[in-house]
Amino acid sequence: MTSNDIQYFELQPSDFAEVIALGNKVHGDGYLTAELLGSYYQQGIYSGMNAGRIARCGNNLAGFRLAFAAGQWQPDQWCSPALWQLPPGEVAYFKCNTVAPQFQGQGIGGQLLLQSIKALKQQGARAGVAHLWQQSPGNAAVKYFRQHGGVLVKEHPDKWRQDSLNGYACVRCGFDCHCSAAEMILRF
Repeated sequence: MTSNDIQYFELQPSDFAEVIALGNKVHGDGYLTAELLGSYYQQGIYSGMNAGRIARCGNNLAGFRLAFAAGQWQPDQWCSPALWQLPPGEVAYFKCNTVAPQFQGQGIGGQLLLQSIKALKQQGARAGVAHLWQQSPGNAAVKYFRQHGGVLVKEHPDKWRQDSLNGYACVRCGFDCHCSAAEMILRF
């Protein structure tokens, strides 16, 4: 397989079952549900444009990027809008970037990010915020986001703990997650 074998598309409801299966395989059972993904999908659409993306190699789902349009999501206790140096209404949210294990290391995650950025800019966003998993092997999530221009805003210990207590099985911690998130911003 080469990068020429990968094709990129807007996320569609017909992709949901595969996206949920891949998300739960990579991130842990309960990470995505049909209800959550339906909501995430709607949050990515603004002005008729969809910021969610998938990558396919033939009929196989190679990866996906979930992103929320600026103004289509609400910062929560894990967000630090006072440190963003932009109005929250101009900041999109990068929810998730997932690449199937057999396709990792081939630039798919970066391409998914770039395609979402293009859509988010067209929607009017000036930046995007993400919470990157600091316990990812070799801290790869933070390194990848930094390589694309992401800047650390704040670290958040136990970011996914409540989710794990509510049924999300973290691939590292199980149902008592103590992983930390790096809140990062990427300006467009």
